[in-house]
Amino acid sequence: MIKINEKIITNCFSFLIYAFLYIPILVVVVYSFNKSQFSMIWEGFSLKWYRELINDHEILTATWHSLLLGFLASTSAVLLGSLAAVCIKRYKFQGRKLLHGLVFTLVVIPDLVMGIALLILFHFLPVPLGFWSLFFAHTTFCLPFVIVTLHARLGQLDKHLFESAKDLGASEFVLFRQIILPLLGPALISSWLLSFTLSIDDVIISYFVAGPSFEILPLKIYAMVRTGVTPEVNAISTIILGFTLLFVVGATLIRRKK
Repeated sequence: MIKINEKIITNCFSFLIYAFLYIPILVVVVYSFNKSQFSMIWEGFSLKWYRELINDHEILTATWHSLLLGFLASTSAVLLGSLAAVCIKRYKFQGRKLLHGLVFTLVVIPDLVMGIALLILFHFLPVPLGFWSLFFAHTTFCLPFVIVTLHARLGQLDKHLFESAKDLGASEFVLFRQIILPLLGPALISSWLLSFTLSIDDVIISYFVAGPSFEILPLKIYAMVRTGVTPEVNAISTIILGFTLLFVVGATLIRRKK
């Protein structure tokens, strides 16, 4: 009897946790098909707001800017982060432990502090606020997450593989290109997806370093919801959620196939 009660309590607790996490998302998806202009008043099923999105040039432009920025920033972060992770893990140099600690510091530093620091840096360099300021900022805050992920994966690899390759005459470049990178494949994909997700939905840091000439989708949505959540905002959120799920499912199928 006690075991049954424990099982019931565990199931109920798990249900409450999942309900707390996913019911708000479900509400956003459902009300994106609401015919009413007021998002919390249901007046019937409609695709009106998705048609509005297709015809909204400003939102389409902001979406394209966000996708382009996310792709370039995440790719740059993975390229730089893979080199940094390998250097920190495999080579001994002055200040290695300090550098490793600073990487973890960047992971936990508040976005508000990061945004202000980058804004001051771009002011002194100077870097005009716009695409390049957003690109450097997104690459910067994605980079530590890439390094931490790849560093953890490198710690799971057998170091004797590297020693055997060196004994067989492999140079550092060949070792990196033919052994390390293939073994880091799943971690590289995970790091890129994580960086792309961080870039595509960042608001706080982007708010400080964005310029008027290059508008991105998170800031556009933020400006829209300041006057109230409309079904159009719900429709944007649903589309972003759909693409996110496609990325996750695709990455899972690729890893399972391999």
